[in-house]
Amino acid sequence: MKKAPLIILTLVVVFLSVVVGVLVHRARSPRAIATEPAATNADYRLKQVRLQETGRDGSRWQLDAEYSETFEEQNTTAMKKVTIKVDQPTKSTSSASSSPSRSWTVTGDEGDLNQETKDVELRGNVVLVSSDGLRLETERLRWDAEAQRAWTNEPVIIYRAGTVVRGTGFESKVAEEATSIRGRVRAVFKRGGPAEPVPAGRQ
Repeated sequence: MKKAPLIILTLVVVFLSVVVGVLVHRARSPRAIATEPAATNADYRLKQVRLQETGRDGSRWQLDAEYSETFEEQNTTAMKKVTIKVDQPTKSTSSASSSPSRSWTVTGDEGDLNQETKDVELRGNVVLVSSDGLRLETERLRWDAEAQRAWTNEPVIIYRAGTVVRGTGFESKVAEEATSIRGRVRAVFKRGGPAEPVPAGRQ
């Protein structure tokens, strides 16, 4: 396994934590109502979901989804067409300087939350884009809340500053502060413009 920049770990972990908090809040909300004839046996259904909140550290996030369903017996909440936007404020340092604020957007065709374990899975065209130029693409991304671990066994592509890294899996472990790309890793470096991804099977 080859380590990727630590920024990937931070981005993935923060956005998945946001997903957990948002879905738990929505699953427990008493305002859930049926908006159209039920196509499933969900206990609660919502259309055009939008949630916004400001954290204690000044960070702001917004979650939008076209549709959500909560299944109480299975302890599961499902959402369709999910978009998450997160803004982190500028942080001051002891040297009187400050690090720039960051923001990122995560999208996925659908996502599931296990309300008991707080584990999350996002599926279908999962894309993470950060304000500092990083872009991560995969078809499935999972979050293990107890182990504080984000991973996928699907092919992953990471773009940043003219560099493209491709692999057949991705893993981030919070406790160990380790991020890695698994499988046959391919990297492309290009000056003066964006790099083109290399097919995984090409040498």
